Amino acid sequence: MRDERAPSQRDERLRRYWDKHADNYDQQMGFFDRHLFGDTRDWVCSQAAGEVLEVAIGTGLNLPHYPRQMRLTGVEWSPAMLDLARRRAEALGREVDLRLGDAQALAFPDGSFDTVVCTFSLRGIPDDRRAVGEMGRVLRPGGLLLLADHVEASRWDARAAQRLIELVTIPLGGEHLRRRPLTHVQALGYAIERHQRFKLGIVERLAARKPPAGG
Repeated sequence: MRDERAPSQRDERLRRYWDKHADNYDQQMGFFDRHLFGDTRDWVCSQAAGEVLEVAIGTGLNLPHYPRQMRLTGVEWSPAMLDLARRRAEALGREVDLRLGDAQALAFPDGSFDTVVCTFSLRGIPDDRRAVGEMGRVLRPGGLLLLADHVEASRWDARAAQRLIELVTIPLGGEHLRRRPLTHVQALGYAIERHQRFKLGIVERLAARKPPAGG
């Protein structure tokens, strides 16, 4: 069953922050896509199949990268970003079930999806461990979890720079640059099928398989 969770004052402040920055989000992410993330959106979305959920879909930047033959549901915390995702889906002629929702308390029954996707968003979700747990809950046994994010760098000097940057990004928009979603996935006992880390270890992407029922 869904784990009910009432939004906190911090959550509501962060929602307002992302609403305010929705119009500039595509431009900012476009820079990172070109210079940092590379082909990550294609890498992630091309592996999605069946009934697919994208958590924290944002403005829908991943929509052009998904195969056409699958059914896609998207959840987003920011109403302003969700509006932009709807416009992008319409422009692409793509049917997507887009819903306002909280990654930390997904409003779906257990085992609803074959694939769950989350890209470049766990860094900004207040409780990333809880969010990964919710993604696993709504994923069917044997289903595929696809994640990509900014993570703690592999070099000490880059980690030091990240710590300094977080002095601004965490109080301002709740953005953590040194998280490692991989550790939460491993704690759930998932089999890591694909894993890549690059750009001084700052970008990490993975495909993990949920254990089958009874496994």
